[in-house]
Amino acid sequence: MKKFIKTLKNIWSIEELRNKITFTLLLIFIYIVGTHIVLPGINPNTLVDLQKGNAKTSGGLLGLLDTFVGGSFNRASIFALGIMPYISASIFMQLMTILVPQIAKIQKEGESGRKKINQWTRYLTVGVTAFQAVAYISFLTSTYGSAIIPAYGATFFKLSTVVILTVGTLFVMWLGEKITDKGLGNGTSIIIMIGILGRLPQAIVQEWAARTTRGAGGLLIMMIEIVFLIAVIMGLIMLIQGTRRVPVNYAKQIVGNRQFGGARNFLPLKVNASGVMPIIFAQAILFLIAFITGLGKTTQASFLNDHKNVWYMLIYSVAVIAFTFLYTALIFNPKQMADELKRNNGFIPGVKPGQPTADYIGTIMDRITLPGAVLLAFVGILPGLCQLAFVDMTQGFSTFFGGTSLLIMVGVILDTLQQIETQLLMRQYDGLMSSGRVQGRQAATTI
Repeated sequence: MKKFIKTLKNIWSIEELRNKITFTLLLIFIYIVGTHIVLPGINPNTLVDLQKGNAKTSGGLLGLLDTFVGGSFNRASIFALGIMPYISASIFMQLMTILVPQIAKIQKEGESGRKKINQWTRYLTVGVTAFQAVAYISFLTSTYGSAIIPAYGATFFKLSTVVILTVGTLFVMWLGEKITDKGLGNGTSIIIMIGILGRLPQAIVQEWAARTTRGAGGLLIMMIEIVFLIAVIMGLIMLIQGTRRVPVNYAKQIVGNRQFGGARNFLPLKVNASGVMPIIFAQAILFLIAFITGLGKTTQASFLNDHKNVWYMLIYSVAVIAFTFLYTALIFNPKQMADELKRNNGFIPGVKPGQPTADYIGTIMDRITLPGAVLLAFVGILPGLCQLAFVDMTQGFSTFFGGTSLLIMVGVILDTLQQIETQLLMRQYDGLMSSGRVQGRQAATTI
């Protein structure tokens, strides 16, 4: 505890770090306030009464989206769509950068190319947000229709809601960019994490109420669940940080009277190079199938909305593993890596430079991607497994045992702690941990 207090004092004594933390907390506060402002034309009192008996956003795509935006989707907030349209646009542009050579060429132009792609992403965000806003109006009409004030006018309500939701998403996007520029950490990721964490207290309270009503044994089961959650988080940290280090030697060079090179280094290959993207893609595919077959209303597709269903887990796991290999193949280029090593006079001991090196790196990546994909799939189905293992576990609390929510939370927290520790070490202070450095997704530990 003494070292913890000393570390907090060291953090607060650094003016730059103190300003970054204060600025980030201020923008987060603004975002949280916005998530509780109800859209114009909706009666807040009637909305609250309808929310108590509503179960449409408890699972599936709507439940996932409501989790990412901190519950503002179900609250009909001006930030109901959150930053998710911007995320969708960014993912699309990232894929286009990989698949379309012309866009990839623009990205390689340096700062000007990145600014141009960022501008295209913003334009695409406006279109995606407007499209989702129209769909959201249909959701409001069908779910909370009686909460819409009749005197407001149906046409004016639709037009104003589309404009407000679009502006709200652009404002949240601006908050994220400002946090990235002048705050601490990646602003977009932090906003998503805040939305996820915002539902944690409510989920714990609901789980506590469900366990205590069962009488004897409820408290013990709750404690076991908390211990298991901590164990899952520790395992997920190992998955995020895990790498395979490939030894690399650099040839000696004599320039004049000085010798360069001759150093021995390691090439870190991440076990989970694709991050959370395979889970997002797999969920999108399952949701699309459920939508096409009637949103889970038919007997054939009902299991797609039931995370405890064995068929759902099987199909979901296969989809995650497949997308892990696909996305890793898109973002990981062994040929380019081998060329960079050759250009810098680096080589892997016992492997010829050029194509043999690329084949060797590709083979290693395939071998470590398989266990990483299996573990990622296991993390994705953990919420359903927990609901089966712990009888009567609430669905809201089970989402924190795995899936996209837990991956984002752990990854963002590790990245933020790593930035804080970097600031401390730059100024000759001790790090956050005495046993070693905190390492995020960019600097992973060895397994």
